[in-house]
Amino acid sequence: MDCKKITPEISVAGQLRPQDVPQAHAMGFRSLICNRPDGEESNQPLFEDIERAAEISGMKAYDIPVSGGGVTEAHVKALAEIWDDLPKPVLLYCRSGARSATLVNAVLKAKRAG
Repeated sequence: MDCKKITPEISVAGQLRPQDVPQAHAMGFRSLICNRPDGEESNQPLFEDIERAAEISGMKAYDIPVSGGGVTEAHVKALAEIWDDLPKPVLLYCRSGARSATLVNAVLKAKRAG
C-alpha cells in the first residue's frame, strides 16, 4: 500500500481493498475515510466491505464520497465536522489519492482561515 503523508496525522492513498485494512492498522492508522463513491468502477470494493474490515481491525471508517466532478463545500464541511474527533492517524483514500489530498488540503485551508 502506497501512502502519501500530508501532515504527521493525515495520509492519503489510492483504492484500498478489505485485505489492505489490517496492513493500514499495522502501519498505525486508526481511521479510514473513503472519498470514492461506490460503483465508480465495476471492480472496486464497496465501502461497506471496507467498513466491515475496519471494524474487525478496531478502526473507524467514514464515507465522504467525492465524485469525479471534484471537491465541493459540502465535502469540506462533512470532513471538517468530524476532523477533531477522528481517531488519528487517519488514512483517506479514493481511486488515486488525488481527490483525498484535495479534500484534506481544503479542510486545512479552511481551518487556518478560521
